[in-house]
Amino acid sequence: MRIRFTILALTVCLAVMAQQAKVEFLTPTIVHVVKGNPTKSLVVIAKPETVAVTQTGNTWKSSELTVKLNPETQSLTFMTNKGKVLLREQGWSLIRKNLDEFEVSQTFALDKDEAIYGLGTIQNGKMNRRGEKKRMEQSNLEDFQNLLQSIKGWGLYWENYSPTMFEDNAQGMTFTSEAGQGIDYYFMYGGSADGIIAQMRYLTGDVPMFPLWTYGFWQSKERYKTAAETESIVDKYRELQVPLDGIIQDWQYWGSNYLWNAMDFLSEDFANGKQLIENVHKKHAHFMISIWASFGPQTQQFRELNEKGLLMPFQTWPQSGLSHIWPPRMDYPSGVKVYDAFSPVARDIYWKYLKTLYDYGTDAWWMDSTDPDCFYPTEDDYAHKVYGGTWRSQRNAFPLETVRGIYQAQRKDDRGKRIFIMTRSSFAGQQHYGSNMWSGDVNSSWDMLRKQVPAGLSFTLTGNPNFNTDIGGFFCNAYNTMGPASAPKNPQFQELYVRWMQYGLFCPIFRSHGADAPREIWQFGKKGEPVYDAIEKQIRLRYRLIPYLYSIAWQVTSNNDSYMRPLFADFAADRQVWNMTDEFMFGHSILACPIIDPQYTEEKIVRTDAMTGWDRNDVRSQKEEGRSIDFTATKSAVKYLPKGASWYDFWTGKRYKGGQNVTLQTTLDRVLMFVRAGSILPLGPEMQYVGEKTWGNLEIRVYPGADGTFTLYEDEGDSYRYEQGIYSTITFRWDNKAGTLTIADRQGNYPGMLQQRQFSITLPDGRQKTVNYDGHSQKVTF
Repeated sequence: MRIRFTILALTVCLAVMAQQAKVEFLTPTIVHVVKGNPTKSLVVIAKPETVAVTQTGNTWKSSELTVKLNPETQSLTFMTNKGKVLLREQGWSLIRKNLDEFEVSQTFALDKDEAIYGLGTIQNGKMNRRGEKKRMEQSNLEDFQNLLQSIKGWGLYWENYSPTMFEDNAQGMTFTSEAGQGIDYYFMYGGSADGIIAQMRYLTGDVPMFPLWTYGFWQSKERYKTAAETESIVDKYRELQVPLDGIIQDWQYWGSNYLWNAMDFLSEDFANGKQLIENVHKKHAHFMISIWASFGPQTQQFRELNEKGLLMPFQTWPQSGLSHIWPPRMDYPSGVKVYDAFSPVARDIYWKYLKTLYDYGTDAWWMDSTDPDCFYPTEDDYAHKVYGGTWRSQRNAFPLETVRGIYQAQRKDDRGKRIFIMTRSSFAGQQHYGSNMWSGDVNSSWDMLRKQVPAGLSFTLTGNPNFNTDIGGFFCNAYNTMGPASAPKNPQFQELYVRWMQYGLFCPIFRSHGADAPREIWQFGKKGEPVYDAIEKQIRLRYRLIPYLYSIAWQVTSNNDSYMRPLFADFAADRQVWNMTDEFMFGHSILACPIIDPQYTEEKIVRTDAMTGWDRNDVRSQKEEGRSIDFTATKSAVKYLPKGASWYDFWTGKRYKGGQNVTLQTTLDRVLMFVRAGSILPLGPEMQYVGEKTWGNLEIRVYPGADGTFTLYEDEGDSYRYEQGIYSTITFRWDNKAGTLTIADRQGNYPGMLQQRQFSITLPDGRQKTVNYDGHSQKVTF
């Protein structure tokens, strides 16, 4: 043990050293370890099971795990019952920082080549956290969930909410948190990535279903400035017959910055805001609106929270009360303050006013700056008392508490809508409260696109499956080389946007958004032109994939599955995929291989300050250089196919062996994707919006080469009645040797369920058979 203390800490350190580490088995494979006093958990909701544990001296043994304590160092070793060492503690320390808080630190020993994953959305382009040094504090671009997992099948959740330094070096892997009452963590042994995710959700809560329509296409920008403009976007998509399900209203519908986040349509340009929402619904679209974790001084919320001492002292966004001037005029301070989301009273006040927008018919919440923005924090800011502790001690759990407040309040006021919250920040356990996190105000660059893939996968590995990004990146001003908002005409941005959209196709939420230039499809050209057509093709493919995607969503909810799966989760024996950052599984069937490097234009190097939005670029636009770009040209790319399966090209049906690099022809409009042999892939009809057409004639693609199973899930598409069993499933089983597909009896029912339907069964070689299905088992042999 590292013994580090000041004179003030001496008594406490000696007292802790005299105690044994507290070891508690919550399940046979989950162990809670505390040295000192435990954290009052905001995250863990599981109650300990009755676990048969035998203790012999300083050794505890369940049916699955053995934990040994070194009585001299108070360090633990975690092993399987067969004696395989999973993880060892090394030194630890508690250092009193003030009368209420300690700095707490624990070091662990890892195997030399042991790969570790997770922690959060670290934007450095890496999967493996070996050699990493990172101060973990929630921010615009990086968010942390404190869950780490190993290729050896163990996971560790560090139960502390203060800013924490994570460091892995030759001396070991160390967590050092700035404020705590003791060392507090959960060790889990799941045997695999899926196993650890399941155990984390056991501890912190499962994942509720989102509405079916949320899996369609979302359009947004920073920002639509009038109600008429917002509604016109839906009209234009309908006119062009390009699918759309969600429209998003960004900030300032409330008026000035002094009315920041008033949660009502107070701007003259949105005087008919309630009618706007009704009109959007009449056009078969859904409405999401921006809300924040802070309030302007002229709002009712500010006044009520301030009277109760429930506002934070630090600077936040926006800093100036003048919204039309940049950089901010600090001689006109906004006075905007963040609320104390840890307080139940504050959360109740928040919902009381948000209910106005809920009453108007708002379908979903865009919770911006839930990190929250905390500019130039001082020691006094960190020492500020909040409900349950200090700002320092509770800091990283802020997004969890503000999201949970809305989810729990809306569940109590259930009106038949599932809750969908899109939030900029996330902490451990947030998957349980109806939230999807986006990766923040990322810049528009190939470098940042490349970083989104491992960032999203790392987030998934913390037990939070719902992730998305601003398609095209948020700050694109560097591409406005032909005048303001001209980026969609710049070939460099056009190529980047299409490839980013192809990555977004495989995210749970498929959403276009950004600043500096509009992103609607018609901004990039017109039908018949290669860029427009490429964008439209991705949107249409997304809608065809929704039966597959919604069935994955059910597995996420019912079976602790994930949408975006790092390749080591399915192919751990293939060391070549352990740090793969440009490919991943989308569900268990589709290998997503987005192109994340430019093929038609030069790469623009963009460096953006996420706080200010200023950027600079190091490459002139192709247009400025006088070159014309042929986006119809065929290019090539090399992708790796994981060992342990055979793979089919989704577009050509060509079959490849796994464990090899393949060189593929590429075009702008075609995303590289493969389907695993043994997969059964349901594809739906093209439609303008979810629900426009039934799933009465699904294409069921079967990919021979291995046995396979797939369960098609259906329900009402909204409401929480699925929790009472109001849904149906149809299981498809492929017997590869016999060449037979068995469609099982339908299980369950729900109002509006199709009683009769057709399935068009197709194989990669083009063979097809049509089946009329009435809910009873059938077999189809090829």
